[in-house]
Amino acid sequence: MGRHVMDHSAHHTDAAHHHAAHEGHPAPGERATHAGHAAGASWSTAAKATLHCLTGCAIGEILGMVIGTALLWGNVPTMVLAIALAFLFGYSFTLFAVLRAGLDLKSAIKIALAADTVSIAVMEFVDNAIIALTPGAMDAHLSDGLFWSALLGGFAVAFLITTPVNKWMIGRGKGHAVVHAYH
Repeated sequence: MGRHVMDHSAHHTDAAHHHAAHEGHPAPGERATHAGHAAGASWSTAAKATLHCLTGCAIGEILGMVIGTALLWGNVPTMVLAIALAFLFGYSFTLFAVLRAGLDLKSAIKIALAADTVSIAVMEFVDNAIIALTPGAMDAHLSDGLFWSALLGGFAVAFLITTPVNKWMIGRGKGHAVVHAYH
């Protein structure tokens, strides 16, 4: 059964996303602006946001690949399921965190979409590209070392590429920065 591509993008919330700007104070290494937002996010903040996102994406993507493989689906339907579940799990991490903070469902969904869409999309694009470009990975089975090495390698590269994207977005009050007031 073919290997199924996985997507991991933006999933940011909880303790992994403690950004001092939501309290009106810049985190170490950040510059405060007169509006109380950080003029630049720290690498630590961006890495935590990316790791949180990666966790949700990885859960969804692995689950999608296992389901697609177990059902004997081909690469494309399995990849579609894995990507869909990566987004679902990625958004759910943020959604549950802001719901716990007291937001209504409609507002929480808007916050999760604003916080995580770019991060999840970048992560999924990079991870799936790594898997697609690794010779034999798309046809590897869940029991093959190639499957897991391509998958984990894709996650690692996606993390390295998505972290600067998240740093840039958070520093401009976008992406995960929209969640900070609810932590």
